[in-house]
Amino acid sequence: MNRNIGQIIAEIDSAVLKGSPDTACGRLCIDSRQVGEGDAFVALRGTRIDGHAFIEAVLDAGATVIVAETEPQAALPEGVAWVRVTDSSKAAGLMAAAWYEHPSRKLKLTGVTGTNGKTTAVSLMFGLFQALGYRCGMLSTIGNRIGDQEFEATHTTPDAIRIQEMLSRMVEARCTHAFMEVSSHSAVQNRIEGLDFALALFTNITHDHLDYHGTFDKYILAKKSFFDRLGSDAVALVNADDRHAGVMVQNTAAEVQRYGLFHDARYRARILENSFDGMHLQIDGHDFYSPLIGSFNASNLLAAYAAGCALEEEPTRLLVELSRLGPPRGRFDYVRSDRGITGIVDYAHSPDALEHVLETLRDIRRAGQKIITVVGCGGDRDRSKRPVMAGLAARLSDRAILTSDNPRTEDPEAILDEMMDGLRIEERLNLLRITDRTEAIRAACMLASPGDLVLVAGKGHETYQEIAGVRHPFDDRAQLCIHLQPAL
Repeated sequence: MNRNIGQIIAEIDSAVLKGSPDTACGRLCIDSRQVGEGDAFVALRGTRIDGHAFIEAVLDAGATVIVAETEPQAALPEGVAWVRVTDSSKAAGLMAAAWYEHPSRKLKLTGVTGTNGKTTAVSLMFGLFQALGYRCGMLSTIGNRIGDQEFEATHTTPDAIRIQEMLSRMVEARCTHAFMEVSSHSAVQNRIEGLDFALALFTNITHDHLDYHGTFDKYILAKKSFFDRLGSDAVALVNADDRHAGVMVQNTAAEVQRYGLFHDARYRARILENSFDGMHLQIDGHDFYSPLIGSFNASNLLAAYAAGCALEEEPTRLLVELSRLGPPRGRFDYVRSDRGITGIVDYAHSPDALEHVLETLRDIRRAGQKIITVVGCGGDRDRSKRPVMAGLAARLSDRAILTSDNPRTEDPEAILDEMMDGLRIEERLNLLRITDRTEAIRAACMLASPGDLVLVAGKGHETYQEIAGVRHPFDDRAQLCIHLQPAL
């Protein structure tokens, strides 16, 4: 599919074109390795790599359009157009939207941001609207969906071009609604530029990603920038139980609506009963039952219901269909052994998420049931949360085992050393340190007695473990199923 450069830069106010606006390009690329004859290349300034360093290489590869934040250093080859922009990351989003003919304007697009709950909220909304009879799309950590088709996800939020491509495919598949996770990274990197959201949802914000953002205030501003982008025809739906909800929407042009379990809000719920059999809630005065567990999931269920109401669906029907939905993969996903031991797999990889899961287990366990927690922290990520997570595991569990998560390029032992820094001397007495994740899960299962709860936290839906930059097959749930079997 060819596009003329004049068409796809029309909405970029800062664009200065050298060359013909009729210059054709066959593809829009931000990865220099993908550029071929007749393509357009947008040079992005990344955290580690600057795309401007590859302009000469993409010209040699046959690129006909260069979009950059600099002027050309030499005369342009014949037939090549150069577009200078103020911010190439914003330009990439706007160009991708124009390239795919603005698919988000042809869908009701919902974006969900927050430290925790994004995946569950998006999955619930996708399942809910599918059950209501709509054809829907989803962009999520656990996978991208177009109706019943599933595609692998490599990032919480894809790059700007991939987002527009997927939304375009949803339009072609006659989808009417789309639901996507919006990470703080994607907001800062302008990957959501050029998207028209009907609804933006805020779940919560807690300690995470400070390795990237630097400070918690900058992390908050990254989330807030999503709501700053909204138009006056959008709805901003925020969790009234989070003290930062007001900050998120203080400059938004969108209509603000709130949901909450504990604070005054347009959409309200309260937990009447919470057990391993599920929850009994009251939502806007209606009795509601769900197989999901825990106050954090009560908030996610309420968010999905509130989103449905904000998108003008009938409340009673929303509750009926929502009650039939289970959790997404790797989110409080549990198995029970023949010995009566319950194993739980959860993606909890931030202090707040781990605390919520452990508090839920403490609330619903019966007298005499022990909680045994296996937890690690990822490499090449926010180091400041490591001692905090170890401390939470030690204090809120009867036994804790520190282990390797995805060490990536870091030394797993060094990561565990930093986790141990969060433990008091008396807490270390109740803790094991087993670097090998398989052995750690096996040890937890061996320590468990009938009725006990074994939590394996951090990786959730992931089916790999990344060690020294190489991904190896690994599935926490599969490991639990192996090691929870009765001893022979």
